[in-house]
Amino acid sequence: MNLNRLTERIWVYPFEPERDRPNLSYIRGDRWSMAVDAGHSAEHTQEFYRALEEAGLPMPKLTVLTHWHWDHTFGMHAVHGLCLANERTNQYLKAFRERLEAEGTAFFLEMEKRIRNEYVDGKPVIVTPADLVFRGEILLDAGNCRIRVFQAEAPHTDDSTLVEVPGEKVLILGDSTGGAFPEWTVDPVLAGKLAETVGKIKPEICLPGHWTPLSPEIIIQDLLEGNG
Repeated sequence: MNLNRLTERIWVYPFEPERDRPNLSYIRGDRWSMAVDAGHSAEHTQEFYRALEEAGLPMPKLTVLTHWHWDHTFGMHAVHGLCLANERTNQYLKAFRERLEAEGTAFFLEMEKRIRNEYVDGKPVIVTPADLVFRGEILLDAGNCRIRVFQAEAPHTDDSTLVEVPGEKVLILGDSTGGAFPEWTVDPVLAGKLAETVGKIKPEICLPGHWTPLSPEIIIQDLLEGNG
């Protein structure tokens, strides 16, 4: 898998449907760099890092989580640097870890075939909470590169975090536009609120979790039409 350059400061390690791997984003500041989402497993995270090394990019010092779902977080134990999540995301991660400890991994592997594709050959399922936790919004400066990390109401989960890079006119959405697992139904009220959020930010590029970059117009249209 090749690392794709999105803008002057942002790269994307592309999604892979077969193993339910989402886009992993990389934001380079002049002083430090940041990743968005931690990967489906340690193997996924390490592949991302090898792609960064091949591109001559330094390892991220911070990884921000867009929400708690396994494909975005279960690589956290292999992350370089620290992980940042909102309070609710961290609570979900702790609860899921407790369930794994109590019940084992069978229920998790049975949830979906793509999960089993990622965790073949007895690969361990390891869940860790974030190192840093925020509520509402946090503003960061990676060195001439401002980054806004904030919670948003969205149809996919109730712990969605979006990442805006104003100087690049990019909004990283994670899976926020999608329906709720496992039925994938889209709540029209929450979809409307997310569409309003995207419209107010006015990015030039929106990056969904499991798709190619899209214009904000397409994202808003999909949300309002209930397609997520």
